Amino acid sequence: MSTELIATQNQISHILDKGKLTQDDRDYLKVLGTLVYDYEDKNEPMPTLKGVELLKALLEESNLHPKDLVPIFSSESIVVDILNEQREVTINQLKALAAFFHISPNAFFE
Repeated sequence: MSTELIATQNQISHILDKGKLTQDDRDYLKVLGTLVYDYEDKNEPMPTLKGVELLKALLEESNLHPKDLVPIFSSESIVVDILNEQREVTINQLKALAAFFHISPNAFFE
């Protein structure tokens, strides 16, 4: 992480700590946020997750457990088998997962 990025993030924190923001503060935050986003996109790209790895990440991010997916897969053991890559997801399950997590079904394809 560059010193410029750290300084920019500190500046963002300083502005946000002020509480009530002026329009100039909001405009400046937008510019700083864009700079941070562009830097991270170029220098620290996020890995593209697909398939089971995406499902695991979505579960973790949503603070969910395998039992929370039972309505889609019928049983927790099926969910565990899928997470352990011992069973394949059906097309209908994939569509249900996509709807459940509000993402495109294509996101799961490797």
